[in-house]
Amino acid sequence: MRTDFEITREETDSKGRYATVVDGHEAEMTYSRAGTATIIIDHTGVPDALRGRGVGQALVRRGVEDARAEGRKIVPLCPFAKAQIARHPEWQDVLQG
Repeated sequence: MRTDFEITREETDSKGRYATVVDGHEAEMTYSRAGTATIIIDHTGVPDALRGRGVGQALVRRGVEDARAEGRKIVPLCPFAKAQIARHPEWQDVLQG
């Protein structure tokens, strides 16, 4: 399964988003900032044409990697992101506890 999707990140003072375009279809994961040290993942959207290709997982992985690198914690309100993090014990160090 491909994992090398080119993912872009945009962030403002209160919100952020990760996005990738694969075969002309855009997938995204959005989050809200809760202070300087916490992000709340609120939505992951992957078009039907990209389902089952690891795109959503790649978006969550990038969010986890960035949170770890920046000393942030994650609150996964999005059911998909929550399930992905639950499936990967090595990602759980960034969960808000």
